[in-house]
Amino acid sequence: MTQKEKYKNDIAFILSKKHINGADLWAGEDNNIGKGTPFSTRDVALILVELGFSKKDLIIKDLANLIFEHQHPDGRFKISRSGAIYPCHTIGCLRILCYLGYAKDKRLKKTFTYLLSTQEEGGGWLCNKYSFGRGPETKHSNPGPTLEALDAFRFIDTTEAKQQINKAVEFLLWHWQEKKPIGPCLFGMGTLFNKTEFPFFRYNIFYYTYVLSFYKKAISDKRFKEAYQLLESKTENKKMVVENPNRQLAKMDICFKGRSSDAATKRFNEIKKKLK
Repeated sequence: MTQKEKYKNDIAFILSKKHINGADLWAGEDNNIGKGTPFSTRDVALILVELGFSKKDLIIKDLANLIFEHQHPDGRFKISRSGAIYPCHTIGCLRILCYLGYAKDKRLKKTFTYLLSTQEEGGGWLCNKYSFGRGPETKHSNPGPTLEALDAFRFIDTTEAKQQINKAVEFLLWHWQEKKPIGPCLFGMGTLFNKTEFPFFRYNIFYYTYVLSFYKKAISDKRFKEAYQLLESKTENKKMVVENPNRQLAKMDICFKGRSSDAATKRFNEIKKKLK
């Protein structure tokens, strides 16, 4: 049975929401591809990949084309016609396009270059938007977008940027020690962080461990090993249990709340293979 056959009901549910935000392909009426989580264009693209879709499918090509329409000449992505361009928007679009199979597309080379040129001294990426006010903790980069950036960089050869990539890895490993909310968007490692979420929409123990497992600097570090041990404790009969899915997706087979997921287990097994 293929992934698509296994999750045919989930696929039908997602496709039924295709115009929920006012335009085609889950976009908003203002062509906003980030509106309507978890049924935004970007979120749905990721869900479809986990449900078994690939670059061979027309809908994936259409989604990629729509996202590319939002790319600026310098490599940044603006997710809607109005509003500012934030690093998290560019990073989010980049990593989704990588999941869709476009990591080696020449159009993304300038986006990868842009990110490397805008990396903060501390190793991560930072939005100059302070919705929660300013304090010492907001001087740090945002861990969530930094994790997503590393998720994108894993798709390409980063040999020439190894030092920069390792700084980003170290920043996230340092956050494992600190736990406290940091960055302008106050990403912390508390109760919610420690609950497994799937698909990988947000900063949480599962996504954190999955991305870092692609980097040698991380897997040999005791902080990563601690994170992995916590994640492994979430399994039942060697299958990954989804503890905290998006509430609107909580009854989908792929991420039913409180149940093991074959798709999530597949991602967990990818981590285990790298640790052997």
